[in-house]
Amino acid sequence: MAHDIRIVTETELRGAVRLDLTAVNVIERAFAALASGRVVMPPILSMELAEANGEVDVKTAYIPGFDGFAIKVSPGFFDNPKLGLPSLNGLMILFSAKTGLVQAVFLDNGYLTDIRTAAAGAVAARHLAPEVVETAGVIGTGVQARLQMQAAHLVRPFKRVLVHGRDAEKAAACAGDLARSLGIPAEVAPDAAGMVAQSQLVVTTTPAREPVLMADWLHPGLHVTAMGSDQIGKTEIEPEALVRADAYVCDRVSQCEVSGELEAALAAGLWTRGTPAELGEVIAGKRSGRQAPEDITIADLTGTGAQDTAIASHVMQTIGDMGTLIRA
Repeated sequence: MAHDIRIVTETELRGAVRLDLTAVNVIERAFAALASGRVVMPPILSMELAEANGEVDVKTAYIPGFDGFAIKVSPGFFDNPKLGLPSLNGLMILFSAKTGLVQAVFLDNGYLTDIRTAAAGAVAARHLAPEVVETAGVIGTGVQARLQMQAAHLVRPFKRVLVHGRDAEKAAACAGDLARSLGIPAEVAPDAAGMVAQSQLVVTTTPAREPVLMADWLHPGLHVTAMGSDQIGKTEIEPEALVRADAYVCDRVSQCEVSGELEAALAAGLWTRGTPAELGEVIAGKRSGRQAPEDITIADLTGTGAQDTAIASHVMQTIGDMGTLIRA
């Protein structure tokens, strides 16, 4: 028997879904669900295409109580700009959790991933950052640098933001965008160590394979969210930092062990504290996060299929009659 499938484009999605506290709360609920132990979330399917300078990630999860589950495909082909094409694209497919039938295809070109990734950063800040953040800093100058600061500002309304990047021109552009979007002073920080020293909340948003934030830079009252390490071999935080932190929290331990900051710390034999806490466990009160204002906390976000199912379900509830119906 034929059924209707809703096709929604990136332009339509951008008009219907934005980075706000509603999105943050949706992603927070996904993290809390992970702590229940009832979520079905297989390991990330990751494929590197070295000949094309590309990679493809596939993520999914079933969350009990949700009407649907999403499968998200994220290709990144990094020579595309030479062809006048974007490096990142992709889509999400939402299936019925009752029948398995396709309900919707979101041709978002990575937009929904950007939103849910930034929202996850806000969830980490909400539960791990100091209650009062005067200055926030970001290492990186791309889309996530902007979105992570906007998301963090929703839950910790800091008064100043500092931007550090390898390219001074891109850093200045990022700072200018943040000043306009947040309505607060935004400055370029030429020295990363100095930027961290002035900040109570720092987010790293790079594809680095060598640390961009060093253990010696950690100071009392600092929270760091590392969200760039999502492939084997990537690392943004010096492994020793994880050991020095009062609380090191993963989005999913099994993922962080192979593609997050924990990978390098384990390889170096530095991590000996057993199984780290997961963010969902901190939200649910099952594990401790920040316990004092002077604590140093680190969140390691590799991105989970539960976040994709949560944001896709949120979209389905938000868009109403938007998009094009096809009969399949």
